[in-house]
Amino acid sequence: MYPFLQQVDAGVILLLKVQPRSSCNQLSGEQDGALKVKLTSSPVEGAANRCCCEYLAKLFGIAKNRVELVAGAKSRKKRVLLHDLQIHQVSAVLDTHLK
Repeated sequence: MYPFLQQVDAGVILLLKVQPRSSCNQLSGEQDGALKVKLTSSPVEGAANRCCCEYLAKLFGIAKNRVELVAGAKSRKKRVLLHDLQIHQVSAVLDTHLK
């Protein structure tokens, strides 16, 4: 079980630490109790938030509208809700990308 995952009625909350302006979009392990995500976009006018949601949607194989930024729109630390997923589904995807 990952400490940065939380099951809620609507789905799974991911605690993220985002690093913009990276060379590629990728997961980079755990840092300070959060999942570190490197993104190619810059943090200008919500571009990094959009990139983050699109990347997570692709990673977890869900529609973009099922990924919701619930906190941290102007911060590197974010809370993202993955609608209608179970924690075991999210953990399985993370297992393949973090090991």
